[in-house]
This record gives sequence, structure tokens and C-alpha cells, in this order.
Amino acid sequence: MDSMLCVSGSRLIQSGLTNTNHFKERPVIFVNAGGGPIKKEGNINLDIDKDCCFEGGDVIRTDESIINGGDIPSVYQSARFGTNLNYKFNGMPVGEYLVDLHFAEIVYTNGPKGMRVFDVFIQEEKVISELDVYSIVGANKPLQVVDVRVSVGEDGVIFMRFDGVVGSPIVSGIYIKQATELPKSTVKKELLLCNNCSAEVKASSDQNRVTRTNSLAKYEKKIEELKAQCQLKTDECHEAWMSLTAANEELEKIRMELDNRFFSNMQLDQAIQKQKTELRDVSRRYECDKKLWVAAIGDLKKKMKMMKIEHSQLSDAAHGCVNNIPEFNKMITAVQVIVAQHEDLRLKLNEEQAKSKKLYNQAQEAKGNIRVFCRCRPLTKEEISNGCQTAVDFSAAKDGDLTVITSGSTKKIFKFDRVYSPKDDQVDVFADASALVTSVLDGYNVCMFAYGQTGTGKTFTMEGTEQNRGVNYRTLHQLFKIAEERKETVTYDISVSVLEVYNEQIRDLLATSTTTTKRLDIKQVSDGVQHVPGIVEAKVENIKQVWDVLQAGSNARAVGSNNVNERSSRSHCMLRTMVRAKNLVNDECTMSKLWLVDLAGSERLAKTEVQGERLKEAQNINRSLSALGDVISCLANKSSHIPYRNSKLTHLLQDSLGGDSKTLMLVQISPSDHDIGETLSSLNFATRVRGVELGPAKKQIDMGELQKFKTMLDKAKQELRSKDDAMRKLEEGFQNVDGKAKVKDQLFKNQQERVHELESQLASKTDLCRQLEKQLLQLSEGKKEKEEICSNFQQKVNELEKKLKEQEEAASMNLHFKVLTICTYYRKF
Repeated sequence: MDSMLCVSGSRLIQSGLTNTNHFKERPVIFVNAGGGPIKKEGNINLDIDKDCCFEGGDVIRTDESIINGGDIPSVYQSARFGTNLNYKFNGMPVGEYLVDLHFAEIVYTNGPKGMRVFDVFIQEEKVISELDVYSIVGANKPLQVVDVRVSVGEDGVIFMRFDGVVGSPIVSGIYIKQATELPKSTVKKELLLCNNCSAEVKASSDQNRVTRTNSLAKYEKKIEELKAQCQLKTDECHEAWMSLTAANEELEKIRMELDNRFFSNMQLDQAIQKQKTELRDVSRRYECDKKLWVAAIGDLKKKMKMMKIEHSQLSDAAHGCVNNIPEFNKMITAVQVIVAQHEDLRLKLNEEQAKSKKLYNQAQEAKGNIRVFCRCRPLTKEEISNGCQTAVDFSAAKDGDLTVITSGSTKKIFKFDRVYSPKDDQVDVFADASALVTSVLDGYNVCMFAYGQTGTGKTFTMEGTEQNRGVNYRTLHQLFKIAEERKETVTYDISVSVLEVYNEQIRDLLATSTTTTKRLDIKQVSDGVQHVPGIVEAKVENIKQVWDVLQAGSNARAVGSNNVNERSSRSHCMLRTMVRAKNLVNDECTMSKLWLVDLAGSERLAKTEVQGERLKEAQNINRSLSALGDVISCLANKSSHIPYRNSKLTHLLQDSLGGDSKTLMLVQISPSDHDIGETLSSLNFATRVRGVELGPAKKQIDMGELQKFKTMLDKAKQELRSKDDAMRKLEEGFQNVDGKAKVKDQLFKNQQERVHELESQLASKTDLCRQLEKQLLQLSEGKKEKEEICSNFQQKVNELEKKLKEQEEAASMNLHFKVLTICTYYRKF
């Protein structure tokens, strides 16, 4: 550390300012760099001035405590730092002064070393070289450089300059004091020779400074030469060390090689002993095996005699079975004829049932009824662990019947257009609803909405997941597929909007943050069509863009948690698809609308136990669903006034529920007996919805086409009446055919089972005969082979005995030779 000090007599102190090591000289000025004035404090009888006489730099202060701060630690809690930092004290009397510099690292408190290195010059003479405060004392600790002797000339100025080597310099305090006169015995006068008279002349302070600078340069040059010589010697020592290390490694390799050769010789000796032992074991095992083969051959001869007897018996039984084969063939032929007749009747029955169902759907569509599909989710793991039982029977689901076990043996049957059990997946649901997609492209308005209590899977049915898509995605995928097939005759322009009704307010889920606060209202345009001005209509051209829009809308939807459902929808999500079509053949233009609605779940407040904002949401959800129920009741009773405007939900769906579109309702229920009340409520509501007659849906074209559709409707009604009569007759015929088919089916099953039994017995006996024949051949061949093997074994034993003797002699000769070779090798080393 002393190498940093360039002025003799100066020294470093690794502690703060104290009364014991200062103030022996007369003080001139004490400046608190970067801080304000400090009055007499502690044991220091000295006033410290505020920061002054500086040029450049910035101020930094800290509230951290200074370790070993001395009697005035506050001096080190402020500092001035930065580039181009100078201090200039004017008006100083001519004479000698001592300067104390105070430092503390209060900026880079976590280091590392070398972050701040700087030089200090006083009167343009370097007094401190490459000072790093942190490397000497660390952070928040004081460091003093004291007794730096400075001479002041006629100009009366003390000039200090702080130059950064790495980073910017820093200083906390500057203390200037009057230097005491040195005793004459210790004062060394520096004299110079005059160039004219060769007399000794006292050197001035500037001349002394130049002399010291020249001497310092000589010493630095000498130090650099010594460093170069030291580096050269270091390199020579390193090369000598590397050569010595290489020699040691070579010696170690030679020693390892000798050890490996000695070890391999020992292994050879052990291998020879092991081979001798194995040869003895082989000869002993051969004798034992020879005795076993003789006994085994005797046993085989006895078994062959027994098998010949059994073979003759099986041959007689096989001949008897062959005689019965013609009768079996006749029976099989008769059964095949019966089966063909049964399959023909079954196909006819299926065709008639399909026609009947198609006629029924056409009748329902002609009436304009809302089609209702019912879907039941499976029991959850939590319900199973709580001991909940299934209260719904799906045995007649194919016929559209659903049975609910209300209590004990009491049952209630509901009839719907389609019933899906928990085993049915998303593909089955969409397969029955996909016909409506064609209607949208044909110019008809279509509405599909999911209804049910919270937690029954409405959102899963409508939206699904990326791996198992729901009705929304599949419907739009089918829409684009059919549009692609018709592109040569019809052009389509498709746009998508996503809305939600939250707390009786309409929110646009595709709107940006700048437009989300805009209030949306429902307006009625021409022909009673409902429209929401200002909503975002995202134009889509492929199914990927549709999926991105659906994801954006789903992410923006309001959801929450309650006792019934951990992630419950708190709003009615409504996906609207506008389809604008132009027929390139007849220039007919249509504009149809597809609503895909995921209603929020109905809730019983006593069961969900929601509070605060969730309570308000639940009340608004139940209020809007009640308004939907009122609309359905009025439609079912054909009231003159339908209260569509009682809720934003029913107001938006007015043109869908009011007879202008094809409407499909998906009612979602829970199978748990714990939810039986909510399940019955949903099913009763769905039954009322199914009874609503909206009238036939109309194509969204010019009014001139309306008359044509009315004429077609009258014809459809007449055809429906005639087909109803034909259907009654077919049902009576089906019942008779079904009874006969059941009798023939039972007879066929009995005959088929008998035929299978006889065929299996015949096949097993045939296989057994073949196996016996193969075994006889194998035994006879095996006997010959074993006799040959015995003779070969005897020859091999004789050969092995000869080879063993030869190997023993050769091994002993090789071992003797190797021992001589190893001894010769070791003698050389």
C-alpha cells in the first residue's frame, strides 16, 4: 500500500479522524466534501466548513453507518465524485503546509475490487498513484492519507486534481494545516551547481520538483528492467519444471507397463490351471450323460408303444367323425339361409326406421318447433368419492327417451329429439347438429344454444379444447368446408363477432382496450332484425383465423369460482357469424346469421353460497334465465305479447326465438342424485321449449320469394299427412316382422352354437392325429440320431484326451519359455 504514496513523509491510516493523531499543527481549513458544515463534535475542537473551492463532480450521501469512523464519522457519509474533479484554495500565505485527504467508498459497497482507481495531484505533482479505496479497507470504512507536504509560492494557491484511472475519483474531506518547522539536523538542503561559476546555489521548490520527477523516472525505468528480467527467469523455471514433469510421466508409464506384463503372466498360469479343471469336469459329465441317455432311450421305446395304441384308437374316432360331416354341411347351409333372411329383414327395418325418423324431423321442421338435444356429463371424481349415485337411465336414449329416477322407484320419462349418454363424445353431438350448417349457407338464420345448471359441461360442449373441439369450432369448420365445395357457383363473405351479456350489460369480447368501455345497445332495423351497432366483426377466411378469434373471445370472458364449479361462467357468451352469399348463376344475394350461445349456468344461491360481486352476478344470471323462461312460456301458450325486452339476452335472441330461424337447444344435465332438483328443472324447461312452435324458418332473401315457400309448405303438409298414414301402416308391419325375426334369431343362435361345438371337436381331434404322426416320426428319427451321437461322443472323448495331453505338453513348454523371457527382460532393466 505504501507504494501508492509518491511523497516522502506521507502515510496511510485505515481508520477515521481522531483527536490523538491530528491537530498538533495549526489548522488552516477543513472542507467537508459533498456535505454541509459540521460544528465542533465529540473530542474534536474544530469547525468543519461546507464543501467549497471545487470544480466539477457530483455529490453523493449515504445513511449507512461508517465502521471505525473515528470522532467525526459524518465526514465520511458524504463525498464528491466524478470526472474533471479539482479543488483550488486561493489566498494561502507563502510557506509549507500539510494536507490530509479523507476517503470512503460509499457508492460501490458490494465491490468488486478495481471498480474505482484514481490518481491524486497537488500542485501538479502526483502524490497518490492508483488508489483503490475498496481494495484497502472495503465499503463504508474510512481511509486517510495524511502529512502530504505542500509548498505555496507567491501565487498563494493550493491546487488539487483527481484523475480517474478506472471509474471516477471520490473524496470525502480535505484538511489543510500549517506545517511545523523541521529541526535543522533533519533538514537536508538541496543545492545545485551554477553553470557560470560552478558555485552551489540553493534550489527552489520548482527545481526540487523537477529533480524529484527525473529521479522518479529513473527508478521506474530500473524497476521495469528488473521486472523483465524476473519474467525471463520465471519462464526458464517453468520450462525446466515442464521437462521434469514429462520425464517423471515417462518413468511412470514404463513402471506401469512392467506391472501389466507381470500381471498378464500370472493370468496365463491361472488360465492353464482352469482349463485342466474344466477338462476333468467334461470327462466326468460325459460318463453321467451316457448313463442318462441309455435310460431315456428305454423310456422312449415304452412311450412309442403306448402312442401307437392311442393312435389306432384316434384313427377309428376320426373315421366316425368324417362320416357325420355331410349332415353337418346340410345343417350349416340351412342356418346360413336363415341368417340371410334375418339380415334382409333387419336392413329393411333399419331403412323404414330411418325414413320414419326423417319424416318426423321434416314434420317438426315444417311446424317450426325448436329442436332439443339432451346431453349428460359423466360423474366427476369428487362426486364418486362422495358416494353420489347415477339418477339417470339411458337405456332408451337411441329412441330419444330419458328416464330420471326421482326417489326410490319413482321414475319420470322425458322425450327429446336426441339424447346423449356420458359415453357419447363431441363427434356424436355435432353429427346430429351438422345439418344446420348447410341451412346457414343456404341463407337461413340458425341459432344453437346450450342451457343447464352450472357445472354440467355447457362450455365444454360449445367450445371444447384444442384436442377435443366443441360445437363452435366444428360448426365453423364445416361451414368453410361446404363453402369451399361450392366456390365455383357461390361466393361467401364470412365474419365473426363474440359478445357476452354480463350483469345485464353487453360486452364486445373482441374489442381493444380503448373501446371496451363503450356502451353497447340493441337496435331494431328493418323487418324486426336485432342489431348491436359498434361491435367488432372479424373477417375470417380459414379455420385457423376462426380458432384465434374463438380463443381471444374465450380468454376475455368473465369466469369465477363457487361451491358448485371451480371455474364457472359468469356471463352468457354469444358467438355470431354473419354469412353474405352471392349466387354466381342467378345473382341471388343472401345474408344469414348463425348464433352459437353458451348460456351461463343457472344457480341456487343457497347451494353456491356466493357473496359480494359473485352474488350480484348470480342474481343477474338467474334473472336473465327467468326472462328466457317467461318468453318460452308465452311462446308455448301463443300469447299476444312476448316479453323479449325484459332481458338483454332475450332481446338479442328475439329474431331466433320469434320464428325467423332454425333453432337448436342443447340442454346439459348432471347424472348425480345430489343434483336431481336442478336436473328436473332443466329437463322440464327443455320440454316446454320443445313444445314451442316458431313456424317454418324463412330464407333471408327478397319478399317475392316468400310466396313460393308458402306454396311449398302447403305441399309439404299434404305429403306429411300421407306419409303419417304410411308410417302407421309400416309400424304395424314392423311389429309383426320384428316378432318373427326374434323367433328366427333365437333358433339361429342355438343352431350356430351347436355347429361351433362340433367344428371345434372335429378340429381338435384332427390336430391331435397330426401331432401323433409327427411325434412318431420324430421319435424314430431321434433314436437314430442319438445312436449316432453316442458313437460320435466316444470318438470326441478319445480325441479330447489326446488333445489334452498335447496341450499340457505345449503349455509347459510355453510357460518355461515365458519364464526364461521374463527373467532375461528383468535382468536388462
